[in-house]
Amino acid sequence: MRIFLPLLLALTLVPLAELALLLTVGQAIGVLPTVAIVLVTGVVGASLARAEGLRTLFEFQRQASSGTIPAGPLADGAMILVAAALLLTPGMLTDAVGFGLLVPPVRAVVRRLLGRYFAGSVRVTTFGMNVGPAADEGQETQRTPGGPEVLDAEFEHRPDQ
Repeated sequence: MRIFLPLLLALTLVPLAELALLLTVGQAIGVLPTVAIVLVTGVVGASLARAEGLRTLFEFQRQASSGTIPAGPLADGAMILVAAALLLTPGMLTDAVGFGLLVPPVRAVVRRLLGRYFAGSVRVTTFGMNVGPAADEGQETQRTPGGPEVLDAEFEHRPDQ
């Protein structure tokens, strides 16, 4: 419910602001140049979003293959997707926000702001599990205060079994 009102306002006020800006620019420079600006920003924005998306995909793959959790590239990919949608939406305000989200330093700032915003609403839940012969052989387990049961064990690969 917390997001309903801002979303409703955005879906109502943004198109009105876009329409007012397009009418103002259209009166100042003419209808055809205004339409050309909207079309060119859509095409250029889509190609830039594709290039940034591919760069982010390669970074995601690099981090995932090195064993790092690719949280940054995942967030960047989501923002690039939003940027592409905004750039394909006719209008100048949405194009400005879309182009902004294609700039890596701007995405880094937005990522930090979103992290702060959602930090209080995320709850991490973990669980522990005893699996295999180590649990049956009296392997010692420990309990962390308020946390899951943790199994202290070593694993070895036996190809003959």
